[in-house]
Amino acid sequence: MPSSTEPTGPGQSPNVPRFQARFERWNRKLHFYVGLFLLFFIWLFAFSGLLLNHPTWTFAEFWTHREETNYERDIAVPGADATGDLAQARDILKQLKIEGEIMWTTTRTDPNQFDFQVRRPGHFFFIKADLTQKRVTVRRAEVNPWGVIKALHSFTGVQMDDPRNSRDWALTSLWAFSMDAVAAGLIFMVLSSLYMWFELPQKRLPGAIVLGLGSLICGLFCVGLRWLF
Repeated sequence: MPSSTEPTGPGQSPNVPRFQARFERWNRKLHFYVGLFLLFFIWLFAFSGLLLNHPTWTFAEFWTHREETNYERDIAVPGADATGDLAQARDILKQLKIEGEIMWTTTRTDPNQFDFQVRRPGHFFFIKADLTQKRVTVRRAEVNPWGVIKALHSFTGVQMDDPRNSRDWALTSLWAFSMDAVAAGLIFMVLSSLYMWFELPQKRLPGAIVLGLGSLICGLFCVGLRWLF
């Protein structure tokens, strides 16, 4: 008859139930590999968060050092099948061979004048289309790697206060999905860390003190500032 217990590693009791032993083993493995997978994502968001929190750091300045080019192109008026602003914008971008997330910044009042922006990390396109003249003016701005890092921190393609802006570039959706995966991975890392901490009786008291201190500080910013100040 197979044993219902098995050892799980140095320092652990050999009388641990088999299911628990397997769970602990896989918890450690997943914690290890998920941490490696998330490593550079976490570094990216940590470093870009520092840059956003300290905009006066001159070494990371990107907008004042941007490179701009301006040009004009002839275009064909979007066909009858391109109904709506988004379809017309996509038609124009296809003609200009520009890819990126379409951003609406103004309300269109003249059907023959069409202004919009296209963004992707490191590149900004300011497009003014005159459908009567069949002519487009493009102002293109390129930023340095610091600008790319900052953009990736908040590059979502949507704006909560403007329902017109939605994800319309495949890579934006892929990036948003990746960020969801990173968030889910961090949640798993936290839960697996809590489990491994709780399984070490000698670490419970100092761990509880550190956990309580972190929870208190986080609660101060999440809830306390609203009621106390």
